[in-house]
Amino acid sequence: MDKINLYLNSLFLSNQVPVADKRKELFETFAADEKNRALVTTILENQKKMVTDWKIKNRIEDIRLQAFMIPNATVGKAYHTVIDFDKNNWTDFAYYQLDHLEAVGGMSYDKSTGTVAGIPENSGEYKLSLKYRLTDEPEDAELHEKIIPFVINPDPKSLWKNIPSDQADPYWKDDHCTAFAPIGKRHVVVASKRGRSHANAGSFRDDDFAFADISTTGWSIVSLADGAGSASISRQGSRLACRYIVEYFQSQLTGEIQNTLETLILSNQANGNEAVKKELSLCIYNLIGGGAKKVHDRLLEFAITNGYQLTDLNTTLIFTLFKTFDFGTVVLSFGVGDCPVAVIPADFSEVKLMNWLDVGEFGGGTRFITTTDIFSSPKFASRINFKVFPDFAYMFLMTDGIYDPKFVVEANLEKTEKWKEFVNDLKGANDAGNKVDLDANNTHIEQQLAEWMDFWSPGNHDDRTLAIIF
Repeated sequence: MDKINLYLNSLFLSNQVPVADKRKELFETFAADEKNRALVTTILENQKKMVTDWKIKNRIEDIRLQAFMIPNATVGKAYHTVIDFDKNNWTDFAYYQLDHLEAVGGMSYDKSTGTVAGIPENSGEYKLSLKYRLTDEPEDAELHEKIIPFVINPDPKSLWKNIPSDQADPYWKDDHCTAFAPIGKRHVVVASKRGRSHANAGSFRDDDFAFADISTTGWSIVSLADGAGSASISRQGSRLACRYIVEYFQSQLTGEIQNTLETLILSNQANGNEAVKKELSLCIYNLIGGGAKKVHDRLLEFAITNGYQLTDLNTTLIFTLFKTFDFGTVVLSFGVGDCPVAVIPADFSEVKLMNWLDVGEFGGGTRFITTTDIFSSPKFASRINFKVFPDFAYMFLMTDGIYDPKFVVEANLEKTEKWKEFVNDLKGANDAGNKVDLDANNTHIEQQLAEWMDFWSPGNHDDRTLAIIF
């Protein structure tokens, strides 16, 4: 029985006029009539078309309701993603196009690979238009549309304000400061930048630094300080602490004191017996410890004279005193607070951390040069260090604005591989590609270091100060 006969049988049955056995011959004649066959053929074609149209409508609605979005992008950051048609069950698209991507700026779509890529220029919530035609539809059918949400986040840096600090303030200082100079038989480059959190509020840079060659002695000093954000004039405390320690050694490390120190260093190198070691340790303790105490006392004097509490000047302080001899470079150091001093040997075999940080034992809190009880603590002597380096590539002093994002935890400061990463970061191995060419002939070295220090690190927006002796 052909499809026309089948259809007519079904039609008559559903309308309660079934074909009786005695009418079969009549039915065959009726079904064979060309007019009836044409009517049934048209009906069947229309049914088929309606079924196809309904399937298409269903499919279009399924696609419209299908959850789909492409990953968010960020202004100024390279972006790449692939729209996988197989994975999204869009293999029945006979034709498609992606529209409205041009509104983002800096982006393009490669239809051959399904790739959306580029560097977004504009932030916002965009609606991309995926227009398509299904394989079951005629070529001249109107295109359907699926909206694809595409979020472009703003550059996080752009969300931060940069409000200048008040130059009328009696303790105002530059929001950003750099320096580069010969020091001893080496060079030093330093940059100190106000943190984004301070810039956003228009407050002051609390970090500071100072360095100097000590007359013609061959000794040099580099100091860094990080004023406590909770102290009202810590910016002045850090500036004075750095200045005072330089002034102290310029006045003290001369004549007899210099001769005594260097004689003991040379004797220690020659034989290093216990008596010499003990005498050298005492000499260093008195010189370095005396300098730290002098800074404390002068800050106290400043506070009293100007009507402040000593805690208003709270600041950390780290410094190194160094000189190159025939046998190597002698480095003396002191540290109070959470700012590290590290020396990297020329062969990178071992990193020497010259101070311990005031973290952990004090529940994450730090100590300051203005904290009186550090001088009576049994641990005070351990804040002073002495080391001879046959040769070294770099000496680093940094505040926690550098240490926190780059090393994260104190334990990493002891790891040579972390310092290798840090040096490589300085050489350009970072997302921004900023590098510092640590060459004495580099006339752009200050600018390079300042640009490198503008790195982005979520949650780390404190002042940043870094000194590199090389």
